[in-house]
Amino acid sequence: MTRDEIMRILPHRDNMLLLDRVEREGETAKGEYHVRGDEFFLSGHFPGNPVVPGVILCEILAQSACVLLADIMTDDALPMYTGLDKVRFKSPVKPEDTFRTECRITRSKAPFYFAEGSGYVGDRLCLKAEFSFAVVKK
Repeated sequence: MTRDEIMRILPHRDNMLLLDRVEREGETAKGEYHVRGDEFFLSGHFPGNPVVPGVILCEILAQSACVLLADIMTDDALPMYTGLDKVRFKSPVKPEDTFRTECRITRSKAPFYFAEGSGYVGDRLCLKAEFSFAVVKK
């Protein structure tokens, strides 16, 4: 799924759409974002040693779950974070890294969805988390 296809599912735009591509493989969503180095969140985090903030990595992880909900995401649907649990940052993500995500929905009770996921640069684990969100009307 390309950025244009992702935008048909997610409402995120401009500098807050943090996926270059995402694919569904069975019950797993696999996403990818290449950190260019000119992103707004790197300018002050940290000068001379830019590191992608952990909250941004969590956002990329959650956005990658979009492909798992493609069937229920409509023009009036809005995915909202409802929780982050057991978040562990294992290794920093820096400019020129390609951050890969793998996540799956572990359970659901509409409008709530519970997921777990991991983020990698190459084979290096950078992030592991459980998260939840609700799909609500705009």
